[in-house]
Amino acid sequence: MKKTTLLAAAAAATLSFAPLAPAVAQPAATPEEAKAFIDKAEADLASLSQYVNKASWVRATYITEDTQWLEAKAGAEITNLATQLAIKAARYDKVQTDPVTRRKLDILKRALVLPAPQRPGAADQMATIGSRMDSVYSTGKFLFKGKMITLDDAIELMASSRDPADLKALWEGWHSISPGMRSDYETLAAMANEGSRELGYADTGALWRSGYDMAPDAFASETDRLWAQVAPFYKNLHCYVRAKLNQTYGDSVQPRTGPIRADLLGNMWAQQWGNIYDVVAPPAESSAYSLDKLLVDKGYDPVRMVKTGENFYSSLGMAQLPATFWTRSQIVRPEGREVVCHASAWNLDDRDDIRIKMCTKVNAEDFYTVHHELGHNYYQRAYKDQPYIFKGGANDGFHEAIGDFVGLSALTPTYLNQIGLLETVPGAEGDTPFLLKMALDKIAFMPFGLMVDRWRWQVYDGSLKPADYNGGWWKLRTQYQGITPPAARPADAFDPGAKYHVPANVPYTRYFLAHIYQFQFHRAACKQAGWKGPLHRCSVYGNAAVGAKFNAMMEMGQSKPWPEALAAFSGETRTDASAVTEYFAPLNAWLTKQNKGQTCGW
Repeated sequence: MKKTTLLAAAAAATLSFAPLAPAVAQPAATPEEAKAFIDKAEADLASLSQYVNKASWVRATYITEDTQWLEAKAGAEITNLATQLAIKAARYDKVQTDPVTRRKLDILKRALVLPAPQRPGAADQMATIGSRMDSVYSTGKFLFKGKMITLDDAIELMASSRDPADLKALWEGWHSISPGMRSDYETLAAMANEGSRELGYADTGALWRSGYDMAPDAFASETDRLWAQVAPFYKNLHCYVRAKLNQTYGDSVQPRTGPIRADLLGNMWAQQWGNIYDVVAPPAESSAYSLDKLLVDKGYDPVRMVKTGENFYSSLGMAQLPATFWTRSQIVRPEGREVVCHASAWNLDDRDDIRIKMCTKVNAEDFYTVHHELGHNYYQRAYKDQPYIFKGGANDGFHEAIGDFVGLSALTPTYLNQIGLLETVPGAEGDTPFLLKMALDKIAFMPFGLMVDRWRWQVYDGSLKPADYNGGWWKLRTQYQGITPPAARPADAFDPGAKYHVPANVPYTRYFLAHIYQFQFHRAACKQAGWKGPLHRCSVYGNAAVGAKFNAMMEMGQSKPWPEALAAFSGETRTDASAVTEYFAPLNAWLTKQNKGQTCGW
């Protein structure tokens, strides 16, 4: 996850060109006035940005009542400014400006994730609610076996426990921290809708979907098309995993048919299933290595993990991280204070003050996460010379996909051998275990990546009422993921609030898109590198020519529509999940054989 530079604490910049009707009639404006307005808007935003970023950083790395107040105050200031600028930008919709000014106007109108209504105190109220929900999540603890534990503790226990009673207790314990958010969330959603309507949008969901160079409804249809490309493979994987869980736990815990019990999948949100590889591993084949064990055996610590990630990008010809990165980042969880451990990447001055914020552990998951988060930092630095409003990803999915693309190489046995973690690269016999591990994280994530915003779109358009928030959440989770909670949920449950991106108000479809873009990037990079083997064995580590072309795409920022950015590196202009199915094709064929005789689906 990145902490974006543009309108840092209050916004996520997106792209769109659909006309936005001004709320009130204005005198005819001129191209010169439009250019002057944009120039001043960029200067004002740049002036405020560093203050807002630093207030957010301090609160995230040192949570107190005072730092929450400071962040809320800064957030309210930039929300007020951004909302005013968005409204003023609409005055120039029909002005024949130069292309650069037009693009900046369009981005500015859609910059706010949660626009505040134009009434006194609204922005302050929204900022206070937002900071409060984020902090409730980040400081959440619950009682487990007589001890108060954090989310980090619970995640670690869920990854390793195979006791269904403990898994249920851990799952329900964490989900007990969120019911108190529901009222705040309802208020925030209503206020955001009010602000969105003042900007000319039907609701906040429509505003979010307007950021992809197409109409909101067309974008929703586009995500349906992409999901249809990978859904058959997901159902194949679901069928195989469910059968293995049934063998392990029996019919009373996990039936042979129907949905999977969410807490059995090794992840608090059942969004990635790699932690239960030991449960679902191929019976006749075993992985030749454990990355967790390799890292420990080779004496890795959190800083060395990050240094290794930096070395990957350096091998592509990119400059090393600045010295300030190492002195200012939060790489491990500090003792004696509350912090936000959810991993994120930051650029605090919109130039070179790039940092990561993690509570890094020495394991395979965080090895990947380090490569992912650094991708945000290298992207932020690549577009630092763009005008202020163009400092952002081609779209929000691009920003998430950069590090994930590098991560596809970073998890291959080819790369692990290249950096000395793995002595020998397994032969073809290692392909099924490797691809199964990858699918348990990559493919298992896709329906979750899609449904989180599907739920919020329903909240924002009013089709899902507050009383039905939780029921609607589980209806979608069952529809897309084929999972259910471990037991009936309490009447006051607000399970969406137990997922960070909901109380933090971070749009989520970007992650679904990133899980497709990363494979498109990977396929294109491997082709450029002249790789002739299976796509899943390709590593572009050390290929400076690929790195130069990739960096050139990143340098574009959001100065051009995302299809142009995609084409600059891959030669393709349309999002296409065929690279995903190509990468996993051998595994899908294997799963089909394993599922013979099973009743798949739910």
